[in-house]
Amino acid sequence: MTTRTARIHPAWWVAAVTFLALVGAAAFRAVPGVLIDPLRAEFGWSVSTISAAVAVNMALYGLTAPFAAALMERFGIRRVVVCALLLTALGSGLTVLMTASWQLVLLWGFAVGLGTGSMALSLVATVTGRWFVARRGLVSGILTAGGATGQLVFLPVVAAVAQTGGGWRAASLGTTAAALAVVPLVAWLLRDRPRDVGAVPYGGTAADDVDPVRTGAARNALRGLAEAARSRPFWLLAGGFFICGLSTNGLVQPHFIPAAHDHGMPVTTAATLLAVVGVFDIAGTVFSGWLTDRVDPRVLLLAYYGLRGLSLFALPTLFGPDLHVSMVAFIVFYGLDWVATVPPTLALVREHFGARAPVVFGWVFASHQLGSAFAAFGGGVIRDVTGSYDLAWFLAGGLCLAAAAMSLSIRRRPVPPAVPPAVPTEPTTASAATTHG
Repeated sequence: MTTRTARIHPAWWVAAVTFLALVGAAAFRAVPGVLIDPLRAEFGWSVSTISAAVAVNMALYGLTAPFAAALMERFGIRRVVVCALLLTALGSGLTVLMTASWQLVLLWGFAVGLGTGSMALSLVATVTGRWFVARRGLVSGILTAGGATGQLVFLPVVAAVAQTGGGWRAASLGTTAAALAVVPLVAWLLRDRPRDVGAVPYGGTAADDVDPVRTGAARNALRGLAEAARSRPFWLLAGGFFICGLSTNGLVQPHFIPAAHDHGMPVTTAATLLAVVGVFDIAGTVFSGWLTDRVDPRVLLLAYYGLRGLSLFALPTLFGPDLHVSMVAFIVFYGLDWVATVPPTLALVREHFGARAPVVFGWVFASHQLGSAFAAFGGGVIRDVTGSYDLAWFLAGGLCLAAAAMSLSIRRRPVPPAVPPAVPTEPTTASAATTHG
């Protein structure tokens, strides 16, 4: 038993507990879409009022990411993740005591937005960068897909609890418990650096375990934004990712269940469909990464955004009290396409910004979450004003087609030609003649 345990590199334990932390934080992100209708019924709040809290959450989730890495460099991964999980649990748990809509914005929006935003991509990038040299891409993909999928897999559980006698309060406390349950594991197993446990990064050497930059990280994040903002590819990539967030996390995730319920579909059925999106999201993300190594990333984004837009145009006709094959087909496609845009977008960011790519991608991701916030609030306003979500689906579909065109217009940066090695010999007469001839 001891021999077998010794063969497991500590980096894998760190990756495992990081995965659990992301899933624990993701539990809360499954709540808003399920609880919009119960909150409307109990408090009489409009969809747009509730959506405002969701929008604040999504905006902070994105805007916190570029700066969260600075906190991890300054205070350590473990401290930041523990505090983030506690803040998420506090914000979710205190909602059972709220009596006014501003408290919903404060708790759902600010507290949980800051808590979950302090992990997300910044945690994935920091853990993989410090603990892995080999398998870095694989681990990044698993952690990214796990965080995105976890929030969707929780949906049927949250919906089932909300439909019982405990109601939405029991569901909210359940997500609080999920976040708190991970805290002891993080405090026990998550370490800041391989040297803390007498190890080296997986697949690397002691030289790969470099000291963190403890000053200027936030300044570097702002400098990266300032430099990237002067280039056309940044705005095209950020604009495309804005629409990506708008058409997934911002619109489908919080508003699909209320929209389906408007057409007579049970909440638990609609929540299960979104959970299926999460399952296929894993396969779509991994396959998209494989394709990105073989196909022009711009062509992939053209296909992803274009097909997504066409599917959103068709969605209003698919809703109904009964589940049909056409709706299942939509769900499967949307799952495969959910975060399939990440690998080609990241590839283009690396191509254009080189060593600055991690910081620049952090800002591109912030754009993604601003799009999510815009759609989360805008979808609620459209539902309140028109009495239906149809216009929201059509607008999102049109914007996805625009994102497809924007992606294709990004110019590829040519690969510099290889420099031939110098030949340490004097040129012969024949070679000189060839050169001048």
